[in-house]
Amino acid sequence: MLFRPTLAGSLPKPSWLAETGKLWPKWTQSGAELDQAKRDAALIWIKLQEDAGVEILTDGEQFRTHFVHGFLETVGGIDWDLKTKMGIRNNRYVVDVPTVTGVPKRSRPVHRDEAAFCRAHTKKGLKFTLPGPMTICDTLADGHFGKRADMAMAFAEILNEEAHELQAAGVDTIQFDEPAFNVFTDDVKEWGIAALERAARGLTCTTAVHICYGYGIDANMKWKETLGAEWRQYEEIFPPLNASSIKQVSLECAGSHVPISLISLLPDKDLLVGVIDVATNNIETPEQVVGTIAEALKYADAERIYPCTNCGMAPLSRAVAEAKLTALGAGAALARERFS
Repeated sequence: MLFRPTLAGSLPKPSWLAETGKLWPKWTQSGAELDQAKRDAALIWIKLQEDAGVEILTDGEQFRTHFVHGFLETVGGIDWDLKTKMGIRNNRYVVDVPTVTGVPKRSRPVHRDEAAFCRAHTKKGLKFTLPGPMTICDTLADGHFGKRADMAMAFAEILNEEAHELQAAGVDTIQFDEPAFNVFTDDVKEWGIAALERAARGLTCTTAVHICYGYGIDANMKWKETLGAEWRQYEEIFPPLNASSIKQVSLECAGSHVPISLISLLPDKDLLVGVIDVATNNIETPEQVVGTIAEALKYADAERIYPCTNCGMAPLSRAVAEAKLTALGAGAALARERFS
């Protein structure tokens, strides 16, 4: 099937599970009730994605509060009580973050059972997202390594352990989220891609890296205003990524100033082309989705294009996220009709 729609990862959490409209929400339940609520929320979004025509779906990250910290909360070597004020994404916004005090080690599989639960409830393609090593390093304070590259490789080791367990649980695509790649482009070339490949080493399932310009929060919107008429960060990192072993690259296209011609720098990769803008509540029409796909077709074969969301949709309302999923699926179907 051409133009198999997928999404970057997160979806809004219902109010009976967590605070809504926040990137760092607090759970509204605890214990066994929380575990059941997470499963219920994942089931709802699996069904809604299927109804919308999504072919490679996710759990919507319903089992974790945050795409980075949700993976790290059971990992040893992190002091969650030792908070350090740190600028994230090159000081785009400042928050109090936990501090790395030793070599990270998993105390147990983090998402294996959650992935197995989702696998048991859908016959569609299943993607599971993990934070990339560089983005982890940009979301924790370093009180142990002294060098981000060393810290990234240490986290890549445990990410690889986790990824192999997710693969064994039936996950078809493992995606590493690396929004930091658009910020630290020199580091990406020096050690970021090497750490990413270490995290994916030995996997036989599809591997992907998601590189966007961030959620539609105020700090990100203000940063985007400083990037000028064209956003060309991808231009620096796509050539070395094309030479990497990662199979898919997820990028932001809809409603952005990214020249879509930059996808020509990834001739050997499948492309998760962002056709849904998550930084606005406006709902795309199927024709708008087709329009973005048509632009991508000028620079890549149809077989390599997977319509996708620009980023996760965690901060949006459920109604908006549902409508955007519907537009994604309908636009992909219309593109198949028009371009097959």
